[in-house]
Amino acid sequence: MDKKHFSSLEKKINYSFKNKDLLKNALTHKTYAFEAEIPIEFSERLEFLGDSLLGFVVAEQLYRGNRYFSEGELTRRRSTLVNNSFLAKRATELGLGEYLLFGKGEKKQNGDRNPTNLANALEALIGAVYLDSDIKNARKFILSNLFKEKLSF
Repeated sequence: MDKKHFSSLEKKINYSFKNKDLLKNALTHKTYAFEAEIPIEFSERLEFLGDSLLGFVVAEQLYRGNRYFSEGELTRRRSTLVNNSFLAKRATELGLGEYLLFGKGEKKQNGDRNPTNLANALEALIGAVYLDSDIKNARKFILSNLFKEKLSF
């Protein structure tokens, strides 16, 4: 993955990474890492972090925007917004699959179109944005790239 490749994704997501290694790690599937000649980091740890950040930001937005919803209603609404099918759809809209690094087998199986891979990569990207900057930029990234409409339906 070269700098030009990075910059086209950064334009799409409206965020420029200071640490390009974080971006590469977020886009690296474990199959690619396992086939590398030297050990390289891959997306799973960033995915873990991004999932938590996404849940937090969505919960905060729902809480602030829906004053009279019960805890149960807020939980139900959050679960409809923070799930693999929603994330895969948003990742597809961003064209994220074309930037993912896969091992040979996963690439042959069209891993770039696999909804789980796409959702996981988007979560990893959220984690990478957070580590590259702060919660303010992670929140902005989530809200502008995943939720174009207000989180209060």
